[in-house]
Amino acid sequence: MARTPSTMLELGTPAPSFALPEPLTGKTVSLHDFDEKPALLVAFICNHCPYVIHIRDPFIDFAREYAGRGLQVVAINSNDVASYPDDSPEKMAELARQSKMPFPYLYDETQSAAKAYRAACTPDFFLFDADRKLVYRGQFDASRPRNDEPVTGQDMRTAVDALLAGRPVPEDQIPSLGCNIKWKPGNEPEYYG
Repeated sequence: MARTPSTMLELGTPAPSFALPEPLTGKTVSLHDFDEKPALLVAFICNHCPYVIHIRDPFIDFAREYAGRGLQVVAINSNDVASYPDDSPEKMAELARQSKMPFPYLYDETQSAAKAYRAACTPDFFLFDADRKLVYRGQFDASRPRNDEPVTGQDMRTAVDALLAGRPVPEDQIPSLGCNIKWKPGNEPEYYG
C-alpha cells in the first residue's frame, strides 16, 4: 500500500474541463453538466484502493446528505485498468450499482483528467465554488485504514459548510493520502514522484 499525498493544487485554480464516459449509464458527462449548483466536489477514486474502500460508504452518505444543500459530486477513476482490472469500467458500473452511488462515477481512460487536476492519489478531492474556482483540496478526514480515527468527513464537511454558508473556506488544509494513481507505463506526469 503506497502512501501518496495530494499535490495540493493552488487554491483559486479554475476547474479543468473534462468529458468522460460513465460506465453505469454509457453517457458522457462533462464539467458543464454541473453548472447549476453553488459547489462542486471532484473526487478521484477507484474500486480497489484500501484508502478509498475505508471511506467509501461514509463518503457516499456524505454526498447524499449534502446533495440537497447545493453540493454536486462527481467521481473519476483514472487508474490503468490493464494493470488493475478491478478498476475496469465493468467493475466500476457494478460498484456504482451495488453502492447506489448518488453521483456519476466516470472513467478517465487516457488519464488526462487526472493530469489536468494534478491528481496524485486515491482518494484525492477538489472542491470548487460557484465560479468553479478551487477552494479546498485535501483530506476527507484524518481516518486511515490502519488508524483508530473514525471516518467522519470532518475536514470536508468544514470546507463545504463554509462554502455553502458564504464564508471563506479555511486555507489551512491537510493533504489527502492514499494509493498513488496507477499510471499507464510511460504516462506518469511530471508532477508525480
